[in-house]
Amino acid sequence: MNGPRRKPTDAELAILRVLWARGPSTVRQVAEIMGRETGYTTVLKLLQIMTEKGLVRRDESSRTHVYAPAYSQDHTERQLVTDLMNRAFGGSAAKLVLQALASTKASPEELAEIKKLIDKQRGGPR
Repeated sequence: MNGPRRKPTDAELAILRVLWARGPSTVRQVAEIMGRETGYTTVLKLLQIMTEKGLVRRDESSRTHVYAPAYSQDHTERQLVTDLMNRAFGGSAAKLVLQALASTKASPEELAEIKKLIDKQRGGPR
């Protein structure tokens, strides 16, 4: 699966979540949404690192640089799950799903979505 050269850290994922929810944003906008726990200079440094890693794109056409995710949320989540599945579960999707379901209670809606995905994998009703 093509994707970022390196996986995002927890702090980088927090910034990506802001960018996915808000869309392209300046450092100040991201810092404001993240609140007091993350200062402007910290967000700036993280976004610079994320640009180097290929996780975000920087638009330098105006005085204030605007950052946008290089990849969709879905793409990034799939990459992280694939990595976890390969490293922790020997590539077994079944083991990953079983552990996920054993560790937290799934809502009826989530279980229905899981059933839909299983049916789709089997080639059954959609």
